[in-house]
Amino acid sequence: MRKEKITKAVIPAAGLGTRFLPVTKASPKEMLPLVDKPLIQYVVEEAVAAGISQIIIITGRGKRAIEDHFDISFELEEILKQTGKEHYIPGLRRISDMADFCYIRQSQPQGLGHAILCAKHLIGDEPFAVLLGDDIVDHSTPALKQMIDVYERTPAPIIGIQRVDKSEVHQYGILDATPAIDDLYKINHLVEKPAVEDAPSDLAVIGRYILIPEIFDLLEKTKPGKNNEIQLTDALNDLTTLRTMYGYVIKGDRYDAGDKLGFLQATVKMGLKNPKLGGAFKQYLKKLAL
Repeated sequence: MRKEKITKAVIPAAGLGTRFLPVTKASPKEMLPLVDKPLIQYVVEEAVAAGISQIIIITGRGKRAIEDHFDISFELEEILKQTGKEHYIPGLRRISDMADFCYIRQSQPQGLGHAILCAKHLIGDEPFAVLLGDDIVDHSTPALKQMIDVYERTPAPIIGIQRVDKSEVHQYGILDATPAIDDLYKINHLVEKPAVEDAPSDLAVIGRYILIPEIFDLLEKTKPGKNNEIQLTDALNDLTTLRTMYGYVIKGDRYDAGDKLGFLQATVKMGLKNPKLGGAFKQYLKKLAL
């Protein structure tokens, strides 16, 4: 397989955010504030830090706030100028200047596989990244950068994975895999949310992927599965019969910020790391009678 530089990333953001109801009834889950930035901005910043220059966001009904966030707000900038707060403007402009953004509306929530398929005409014939907007990974080397570095040495489809406790395997896609080199595992098969006794390993898929254009042909042939959705896992299993595919153990602390507890954990971690708030926040936490 030819090796090409990865410059495009797809961020599926059309989900209903049911785990966060009622707050997501009218507000996109991806726009939940994690300290001082929405969740999706952390993911976009990770992609840009990994060398991505084109961001394709799959949106749905009620997700307009995502587009507005990454756009220039001339009205807001003018108000800031008039009120002597123009020092905020460069930071706001950096948000819209991070990458070239493109938005595709998924008319119906038909699953992660269908969301990725929506980007086919913009990806073309080149490898690309997929990042899920509610998976936050904290490490000095961004998670996607770790994976792209591996891809440049071993050009093949790569799925981001981490080890989970056996009691949690039913919440994830789990790998049936063979150790390869370093933190790479050759994937034999993926099992979606198995029972503990049926799990082939404790290697769980998290929301980072490097995929190749062949995935689109497989997704087009994939029949709807659970919840009448086109499952990415089904297409990935088909891909393993055609190509060598690897799982890479991502380094860093990963938070499922689409879950209320995971979101709170991420808030504490990112709050403590914040250069302006971290010190005072730490002192506050120490005062709590825990």
